[in-house]
Amino acid sequence: MWIDTHCHLDAAEFAGEEDLIAQRCAQLGVSGIVIPAVERANFAAVAALAQRQPNCRYALGIHPMYVERADESDLQALREMLPAALSDPRLVAIGEIGLDYFVPELRDGPLRAKQEYFYAEQLKIARDFGLPVLLHVRRSQDDILKYLRRIAVPGGIAHAFNGSAQQAQAFIGLGFKLGFGGAMTFTRALQIRRLAAELPLHAIVLETDAPDIAPAWLHPQRNSPQQLPRIGEVLAQLRGVTVDEAAQATTANAHAAMPRLAL
Repeated sequence: MWIDTHCHLDAAEFAGEEDLIAQRCAQLGVSGIVIPAVERANFAAVAALAQRQPNCRYALGIHPMYVERADESDLQALREMLPAALSDPRLVAIGEIGLDYFVPELRDGPLRAKQEYFYAEQLKIARDFGLPVLLHVRRSQDDILKYLRRIAVPGGIAHAFNGSAQQAQAFIGLGFKLGFGGAMTFTRALQIRRLAAELPLHAIVLETDAPDIAPAWLHPQRNSPQQLPRIGEVLAQLRGVTVDEAAQATTANAHAAMPRLAL
């Protein structure tokens, strides 16, 4: 069985197909799909989708690319809804949160400080409620790590990891798993493929980030969590293990990163 640890199944690109896709995934052996929120406006949508489909779970958080239109009341709403949300076993993490230094408008000027503030405040929320975090880490590995060292959270996943081996080891040392998905399937992605092959297997989880980061055989079409088993086969090939071994290990790693997945 496979677990897609990061999939935006509620995105507009899937409108009207979400439930059917989740059901097809279950038939393909994708026993878990984690759907992270990106802003307060879709908190209810990700929770509702997870309630409808047995193989879906969700996370709540404010994505750095949505910070520009967020304000303090959104952070307060997240904090206030968590005591009740924790009674729902389908809530598994705080996410998607993090820092994005790829987009110039977010990297430079006042939005950089604002996204750092939202990231730090959501780490504090995760710490206070004992939840792992799903991290958006785009050209921001060192600053992401800096805050993780200051604000201790119960682990989580560095989603779509694309850092150095040294940075990977720093995340692992802090108890994090690293997410690998469609980018790993491109033969030109030498660094990502090297990390997928050489990092400890216990540190790796699989994801699609659907509808984004389509694998090589699908690019540039819409990605789907239905692609996860084939992405898992690529990981198995890179590591020289059987597909079953890759599935078992990455599923166990997902449970370790997000213990509520097992509830």
